[in-house]
Amino acid sequence: MLRLTILLWCWLASAHAFNDPVTTLLKLPPGFHIDLYARDLPDARSLALGDDGTVYVGSRKAGKVYAVRDEDGDGRAERRFVIASGLTLPNGVAFRDGALYVAEVSRILRFPGISGRLADPPRPEVVFDGFPTDLWHGWKYLRFGPDGKLYTGVGAPCNICKPADEIYATLVLLNPDGSGLEIFAKGVRNSVGFDWHPETGTLWFTDNGRDWLGDDRPPDELNHAPRPGLHFGYPYCHGGDIPDPRFGRDVDCKRFEPPAWRFPAHVAPLGIRFYTGARFPKRYRGQLFVAEHGSWNRSRPVGYRVVWLEFDHGRPVAEHPFVAGWLRPDGRVMGRPVDVLQLPDGSLLVSDDLRGVIYRIDYRR
Repeated sequence: MLRLTILLWCWLASAHAFNDPVTTLLKLPPGFHIDLYARDLPDARSLALGDDGTVYVGSRKAGKVYAVRDEDGDGRAERRFVIASGLTLPNGVAFRDGALYVAEVSRILRFPGISGRLADPPRPEVVFDGFPTDLWHGWKYLRFGPDGKLYTGVGAPCNICKPADEIYATLVLLNPDGSGLEIFAKGVRNSVGFDWHPETGTLWFTDNGRDWLGDDRPPDELNHAPRPGLHFGYPYCHGGDIPDPRFGRDVDCKRFEPPAWRFPAHVAPLGIRFYTGARFPKRYRGQLFVAEHGSWNRSRPVGYRVVWLEFDHGRPVAEHPFVAGWLRPDGRVMGRPVDVLQLPDGSLLVSDDLRGVIYRIDYRR
């Protein structure tokens, strides 16, 4: 009887630990449900999935990298580990061949054999340490592409400027061992999310537009880079057809790649993920989920939600709300979504750096 009482108390304590009042405020399409997957992850940002189901979580201000595990398959991560601390804006995380890669501002680290050593992480190896040290837009997203290369971005070290070094405002790629650095795309102000189309294998990425042109200009962007060498306009043109007041004089904006999709200004689209699972209804398969982090300097806040972009014949044609409610009608902000990750069972994870949590979105018929 005593053992049964203890087990019941533990179950109730666990359920209470994940009882979250914010998720009750969130609105999703019929049939979808959102719950807490993990908590106590200060400044939770970018997400990566290990080969054993471990979810790795980067941060920014916290300077930490976390790992969380759902070991009993109930849709909640019971175990939490700190893989590293004291790092400089370690936003980006990626996993490949048993190793965790972490992007700081000026370098990329590698934690070999991490899967079996979550409680006792190995000393990281420095894969590459040649990026600029500027903190402004210095945090990086990190992903392995279909070609096996590591992709990341080097943001502009300013709101609007024309840096002398061509490495700024770019997307770059390099080999997993840190060799062979190449600039893949130019004119990219600040991309903190990208993915590859599941059918074409081509790169799509978000880009946050410049500030201080007003509440409604310029639009934030989703861009398509089907090949290397394209220029997406920064700092000369914004949103495809808005010349910059300082750098866009006498510049023909048509010489640059226009956005594939224009988001409202200041919604701050960050992490994106094409949905390839079978758990969600058919209309969502192959579509793009986007985390809108939300505005910081608009007179009336916008964003603070997850949307999905409807693709038709390989191009986005419509934007639909998917998760809303973090921005309350009175202007209060209850959360800021950052990244999206698909789990093997077809559910989606969404990180929230304001609350330091990860949500899990499931579909139940």
